[in-house]
Amino acid sequence: QVRLVESGGGLVQAGGSLRLSCAASETRFNIHSMGWGRHVPGKQRELVARISTDGSTNYADSVKGRFTVSRDNAKNTVDLQMSSLKPEDTGIYYCAAYLGDFGQWGPNWGQGIEVTVSS
Repeated sequence: QVRLVESGGGLVQAGGSLRLSCAASETRFNIHSMGWGRHVPGKQRELVARISTDGSTNYADSVKGRFTVSRDNAKNTVDLQMSSLKPEDTGIYYCAAYLGDFGQWGPNWGQGIEVTVSS
C-alpha cells in the first residue's frame, strides 16, 4: 500500500546522536501519521515515536526526552533525531505509516535499518 525507504542508521557510541530519515511513496491513500518502531534483541517490535499530520506526537516512555520525531507533510518524509543514545537502543529501526483519513490502515512498515550503540 505504501513504499517506505529508511536511511541514516549505523554505529554510534553511547551518549552520541544519530538521525534516521524515511521517505514514503507509491501510495494512493492519504498518509495520516508516520513514525518509527524498533525491534531490539529480546523484545517485540514496538512503536517508539509517531507524528500526525497536525504535528501532534507520541513517544514510548523508553525514548521520551531523548528522541524527537519530525515530519514534512509535503514531501511525505519523517525523521527521527536520536540523542543520548544507550546500548539498549541497539536494534532494527522501522519507518511506519498509517494510511487513511483516520490512520485506520497501519502500521505499514519499511524494510528496517540497523542502529548499533556501543558502550
